[in-house]
Amino acid sequence: MRMRRKLQMFGSFLALLMAASLFMVQGAAWAASAAEIDQEADEALAHLYASIPEAKELSTVATGILVFPDVLKAGLVIGGQYGVGALREGGKTVGYYNTVAASYGLQAGAQSFGYALFFMNQEALDYLKNSSGWEIGVGPSIVVVDAGAARSLTTTTAKDDIYAFFFDQKGLMAGLGLQGTKITEITPDP
Repeated sequence: MRMRRKLQMFGSFLALLMAASLFMVQGAAWAASAAEIDQEADEALAHLYASIPEAKELSTVATGILVFPDVLKAGLVIGGQYGVGALREGGKTVGYYNTVAASYGLQAGAQSFGYALFFMNQEALDYLKNSSGWEIGVGPSIVVVDAGAARSLTTTTAKDDIYAFFFDQKGLMAGLGLQGTKITEITPDP
């Protein structure tokens, strides 16, 4: 009985800790203005292109690029992640989006990272724009590109709907993934 009570208290503490963490992360991200998001997106893309030149090449044929410069992820059994980003078409921002995910399972730690989605055709881009919240894994096909796979990716071999690149990973939490992530359009302050 005593052990059960301790486990319940520990579970309650963890839930409270996660809720507070997610509230702080979301509060910080919600406060970003459109100008701040644009500046961070510019810097993130410049860094991505410098570290993975194949991403720069792919950008020349992409219909649109959705870049999330700084996504925060934290978890201790229950986890979550949040970030805001900009959708670029022809080098210009045409919309702002957030990325949200929750998870449950064996996990502990916190990290920040960025990712960019390269939309390779108008149908995939329209799917994002016309959905009222796109859950990755449903809809257009998406391929996560690591540094090794990027070397063999060219503008003529890129045949999938969307290519995802991760960058600037910092922190102590294993694994990056997009399955179950929900992306929704937002309207930040100017």
